[in-house]
Amino acid sequence: MRIIKRDGAIVDYSPEKIEAAIMKANTEMMDDDDRASATQIKNIIKYIEGLKKRRMLVEDIQDIIEKKLMSIGKYQLAKAYITYRYTRELVRKSNTTDLAIKELIDGESEYWNTENSNKNAKVVTTQRDYLAGITSTDITRRFLLPKDIVEAHDAGIIHFHDADYFAQNALHNCDLIDLEDMLQNGTNINGVMIEKPHRFLTAMTIATQLITAVNSSQYGGCTITLSHLAPFVRESYNRYLDKYKKRKFKREDCEKYAKEDLAKEIKDGVQTFQYQINSMTTTNGQAPFLSVCLYLGETTEYKEELAMIIEEVLKQRIEGMKNEKGFYVTPAFPKLLYVLEEDNIHEKSKYWYLTKLAAECTAKRMVPDYISEKVMKQLKVDKNGNGNCYPCMGCRSFLTPYVDKNGKPKYYGRFNQGVVTINLVDLALSSDRDLDTFWKIFDERLELCHRALQLRHERLSHATSDVAPILWQHGALARLKKGESIHELLHGGYSTISLGYAGLYECVKYMTGHSHTDEGKGRDFGLAVMQHLNDACNKWKEAENMDYSVYGTPIESTTYKFAKCLRDRFGKIKGITDRDYITNSYHVPVFEEIDAFTKLKIESDFQKLSPGGAISYIETPNLTNNLPAVIEVIKFIYDNIMYAELNTKSDYCHECGYTGEILIDDNLEWYCPNCGNRSHDKLNVARRTCGYIGTNFWNKGRTQEIKERVIHIDNKDAEE
Repeated sequence: MRIIKRDGAIVDYSPEKIEAAIMKANTEMMDDDDRASATQIKNIIKYIEGLKKRRMLVEDIQDIIEKKLMSIGKYQLAKAYITYRYTRELVRKSNTTDLAIKELIDGESEYWNTENSNKNAKVVTTQRDYLAGITSTDITRRFLLPKDIVEAHDAGIIHFHDADYFAQNALHNCDLIDLEDMLQNGTNINGVMIEKPHRFLTAMTIATQLITAVNSSQYGGCTITLSHLAPFVRESYNRYLDKYKKRKFKREDCEKYAKEDLAKEIKDGVQTFQYQINSMTTTNGQAPFLSVCLYLGETTEYKEELAMIIEEVLKQRIEGMKNEKGFYVTPAFPKLLYVLEEDNIHEKSKYWYLTKLAAECTAKRMVPDYISEKVMKQLKVDKNGNGNCYPCMGCRSFLTPYVDKNGKPKYYGRFNQGVVTINLVDLALSSDRDLDTFWKIFDERLELCHRALQLRHERLSHATSDVAPILWQHGALARLKKGESIHELLHGGYSTISLGYAGLYECVKYMTGHSHTDEGKGRDFGLAVMQHLNDACNKWKEAENMDYSVYGTPIESTTYKFAKCLRDRFGKIKGITDRDYITNSYHVPVFEEIDAFTKLKIESDFQKLSPGGAISYIETPNLTNNLPAVIEVIKFIYDNIMYAELNTKSDYCHECGYTGEILIDDNLEWYCPNCGNRSHDKLNVARRTCGYIGTNFWNKGRTQEIKERVIHIDNKDAEE
């Protein structure tokens, strides 16, 4: 017989533990008549074993013990056992929190040191965030979530994201910052009025302050667009032009010198922005989790000015940022989102030069990611029947199409309420390959996720605008009055709430024996699973007037947790649970041999069924000397898939100065192939982690996944 513990782990049945627990209570009995004899205890154990069950919950065994003790008249002992059981539960919960705090402070915990690849758990700012998170998680588990949701989360059946921020009823996930509103109409930070700037450099400086303030008032990523900064380029130019006109310069000289001054200001402004974003620390204990959108199509009036900013942003990112040794390395943030459109996708396009710069930047620094305006407008159609193109929030979470009261599409100023993820691998294994059982359990698990999402929504619905004035009163997301509820913004499609999913590949492989990439049985079943997720969201949306949306979850550290839980619950199953990670969202598994274009084309069908967000990628070798290959992929993305990226390698060894790919050995340890250096403190490693770049190393599961990634495009032309 196997025993299912409270955390979902499955262990062998041990009669000795049952006997020891009863004896603990037995010793508290003052009267011999109240004690159970050795024979009576043995009989209780025999009764449990006589049930001949394959598996039992530990709680069920304890219930049986209590009833059996009362049936033989040992009421005081039963009471003592109940008290002992309750006390142990309190100690267990207390010790879990205390231990987590101690491990964090000691700085030797593998979990905390690799929990987030963009956080350094050894520095005090990050530790402060983690300490608050441990407390929030404890409160969430004990008081705010129902027992079945906590148990399902612990067992890896679902994942209740960001429990470390759930205790506060005022924090949402991610958003698109309405920088235009705040810069054009003024805003307020910590009670200080920020008026409209009148030059580009000032606007860029204020933007970094606003981004940091906004990021500190939520727990997810945020996105701004450069088109909101373009008008200030013209203002700066006009100021310079007026300066030289007042000095009575010739017209052509006025324009020449004004353009020279403007070019320097754009360079300085972008540099200021990049340095401040990477040097500032939010209340989350890290640099702002920021994406920057580079989309020419967002403006017609200021397109030339926008192109100037985009060009400088790409040039500076290609250069990189200096590390402590003074060597240029790849920064993690901001993430860049380059929109492909008719004006920049062809060699004869006016802004083709920007796309060539983007390709060079991708080859060297792993950004930007690419959004196809063409494909996105086909998929994101609003109620007016118009296709829309807009960036994701932070990493990969996309808003649903929305039209405001005036009939105009609106995206900046909107947000996501939170995420709960279903583990599709556990779902499949729990069905034991029986299709009827699979769909039945699927619906049960979806309803579990639904209730968990409702709790996220309900918690946030109690917030008023006062809890985060920068968000709700001063333009980042709204212009509500003081004390006004944000409740209306949670309904009607203004915000989204996400049903995440993970492990589609393993789910399909177990149920059908095929990969979902097979263009046949596996693909059909995979698409049916995805459609079922969407059907559930549509049903909930219709009933509650909330935009539930299917989301391809970036399970950075959770991939390892899910893998361990699956092995505990189902053992090691070849090709399914024999790795320390499961596959993200709908992705082709990292170890499957497939070429770049086939991968992107196959995944495009699944990306369509992830309207709440997802990203595809290809893994490449060093392509800095093969930009035609990068450009070929970019053009393919434009025609075939909404959102995708290229994963290149951009590493540096402090010991020997090696630049190239830092490798991983069979023990999952990183090392420099040139000098053998293994010190994390002396290695700069940047790897794509679930859509964003991580630079602080990863847990065992994610490291194994990185090691097993196959290359999807060769480099033969460059090598020849």
